[in-house]
Amino acid sequence: MNTSKFAVAGATGRLGRHVVDVLTERGHPVVPMSRATGVDIITGAGLAEALTGVDVIVDVASWHASEQEAATEFFRTATRNLHEAGDRAGVGLIAAVSIIGADKATAGFVAAQQVHEAAHLSGPLPARLLRAAQFHELVGQLLDWQQGDVAHIPDLPTQLVACRTVAETLVDLATEPDGARPGTPVPEVAGPRRESMAEAARLLGARRGIEVVAVDGSGMPDAEIAAAGGFLPGPHAKLAGPGFREWLDAQS
Repeated sequence: MNTSKFAVAGATGRLGRHVVDVLTERGHPVVPMSRATGVDIITGAGLAEALTGVDVIVDVASWHASEQEAATEFFRTATRNLHEAGDRAGVGLIAAVSIIGADKATAGFVAAQQVHEAAHLSGPLPARLLRAAQFHELVGQLLDWQQGDVAHIPDLPTQLVACRTVAETLVDLATEPDGARPGTPVPEVAGPRRESMAEAARLLGARRGIEVVAVDGSGMPDAEIAAAGGFLPGPHAKLAGPGFREWLDAQS
């Protein structure tokens, strides 16, 4: 069994916790990297020490807000630091998560992923990318942001995916002997079926006592692209894990 040593950037985040769990369950030594563990991938504090003896970096660090310029700067700086420190430490590979539709986006957080992907692919370390659909937890965030008994949620198509499913797929990508062949599509992972964001929010809202009103998404970044299915998985995507209703039932 190959027990490569992994470092996980963003290890205490929503996805990072699952990545650490999957790697640990598969018998790999794991170095969790986050500010909570004394590693800051923006300033570089603690990064060289954390990467000592590491074979593979998994980058699931993310910015906490949707503003494009700030998110872009975060991804540019963090990715550069991970590559440069990893190269000095003798790391052999970096695997990172992005978002399905990042290549089509023109604004907002999803568009910032274009810089994230480009920085990984142009860095000194060999890089493997995985584009994931939006996580199930996004639905709760949309309700939280509106802070009231009525929430207006865009009635846009989505294919929400479980974080655990993304973590398993990303670890598979990071541990397989050969990466994607040149010219093949960036791997994608999404949930098992197409859903409406408003309908998913309605299911969660019913449990929270929140009325959900479906709207057309006007004013959201790239709403027209989303309405046309631009952020849905392509034909080569892996479809796995629970749908939103099944995931929600499992939470309670």
